[in-house]
Amino acid sequence: MSLSTLTEDGSYALTNAGYTVLVLVMLAIVLAACYFTKADSRAKTGTRRLVFSSAAIALAFVTSFLKIFALPMGGSITLFSMLFIVLIGYWYGLGSGIMAAVAYGLLQMIVDPYIVSIPQMLCDYIFAFGALGLSGVFHNAKHGLIKGYLLGIFGRFVFSFLSGLIFFGQYAPDGMNPAVYSAAYNGSYIAAEGAVTIILLMIPAVSNALSKIKKLATQNETAAPDRRNASTTD
Repeated sequence: MSLSTLTEDGSYALTNAGYTVLVLVMLAIVLAACYFTKADSRAKTGTRRLVFSSAAIALAFVTSFLKIFALPMGGSITLFSMLFIVLIGYWYGLGSGIMAAVAYGLLQMIVDPYIVSIPQMLCDYIFAFGALGLSGVFHNAKHGLIKGYLLGIFGRFVFSFLSGLIFFGQYAPDGMNPAVYSAAYNGSYIAAEGAVTIILLMIPAVSNALSKIKKLATQNETAAPDRRNASTTD
């Protein structure tokens, strides 16, 4: 059973079996997320996490198709699509952030694939998009959203750069170092969208609104410890 097939242009396309495996992997990620959330002593947070994370992934997916500029071999400046994935890590931490980001990468791979090999597929879709979940490192830090966003898009750039260097270096113009070409190609759209997003996040009204959304997204998680502390005091 083959999961992919070689096309006429030298790239790979997923077969029906390949798409089936991807769907099963996505379901496994969702089930794993539900399991680890329910295993938490604050089990009531499971539904809230699932709802807010699903909404963020849906918004990221929709805005990823609102492209301001698209490059020929993948990569585009979108309407803040990376921000919505980063928000999940900012709300719920590193584990939830990475799981949601990987699920989003799988979704992008199913809907809009550009695959030349399995290692390139992993690098561009699993690792690069998954790196956006690194925002969870700063989910409790001061100015955590901006710090987390910068770390997340830097992680995506690193894996996209490696993919460009290893798998697409032959497309570098004559006389240009493949590393420079990959850095310029991938840095152009990631840095451009990142700069616009950071400017947006520095607007007080936007920052305050996102802080309120985080409180709403984590409401049960912050209330549960307070109730336990109160009962212990009594």
